[in-house]
Amino acid sequence: MSYLRLQWSMVIGTALFFLAALIINEWVFSYSEFIRGINWVYLPGGVRLLCTLLFGVSGAVGLLIASLIACFTYFFPDDFIRSAVGGGISALAPYITYVLALECLGLHKNLDNLTPRRLITCAVICALLISTLHHIWFAFTDPEANLLSTFGVMFVGDLVGSLIILYLLKIALSIISRLHRNRKLAGGDPSA
Repeated sequence: MSYLRLQWSMVIGTALFFLAALIINEWVFSYSEFIRGINWVYLPGGVRLLCTLLFGVSGAVGLLIASLIACFTYFFPDDFIRSAVGGGISALAPYITYVLALECLGLHKNLDNLTPRRLITCAVICALLISTLHHIWFAFTDPEANLLSTFGVMFVGDLVGSLIILYLLKIALSIISRLHRNRKLAGGDPSA
């Protein structure tokens, strides 16, 4: 597969994964919506972190595309500026987290030294950045809003969503590994 084709596959895959997580979040966690666009549980927050850590810039571009689609068509279709800024922040914050993880946490680009501690640190940083950047924008556009409560809910929602996505991935990888190991044992593979 050519390099360009691989990059576009990561962009499109990220966008589709983010939009699917958004739909699932709306179905499963609709009760957790605090106000429009801010939930106590937000699965797309986990997708943001995961795809950016895995794919870097390509993940961030996929998130930007998907976030703009979600903001312009679902969250704020009547507010062009809010949709554009919200979509941009939703892609920028995870990318900043990725850069900080590489530069400050010593994370390798191939993630071979990604420990549970680093992963949780990345989840906290990402949730904090997303909440902070959004609320800086909110402070300029709606100074009368109750920013403290919405900040807390957005932070918790993104963090909980990240932890759910990351642990679901961990469980899925564990199951796949176990199935692979059992298949090798059933086939009499001595290297298992």
